[in-house]
Amino acid sequence: MQATATVLVYSDNANTREQVRLATGRRPAPDVPVVEFLECATVPAVLRELDRGGIDVCVLDGEATPMGGMGLCRQIKDEIFECPPVLLLMGRPQDAWLATWSRAEAAVTLPVEPVEFASALASLLRQKSALNV
Repeated sequence: MQATATVLVYSDNANTREQVRLATGRRPAPDVPVVEFLECATVPAVLRELDRGGIDVCVLDGEATPMGGMGLCRQIKDEIFECPPVLLLMGRPQDAWLATWSRAEAAVTLPVEPVEFASALASLLRQKSALNV
């Protein structure tokens, strides 16, 4: 198992980014690496970090402004070679079809529910790890 996993968190809301950090803790499950967070409040910052590489999972806030995480997810899936898996934060469960449209690998609703979020993040980290073996 790799020593750490880098999780990019995009939200214009500092409270949402904090919810993600608190729900994850040091690691979302015992069988996945310790998580290091890379927080971004703007789309240009997200694109810059993805271009640098080294991101294991992206957590994108579907309620962010001026560009929501769903549209950003679809854009990076089209533009970033070997785009990392995306966990989308949705405002309503009824938006699940939009998460599918955006090509996100997983989605959870806001506010962040720690057990649900940690489980979804751990699942994506396991999948990412299995692909790198």
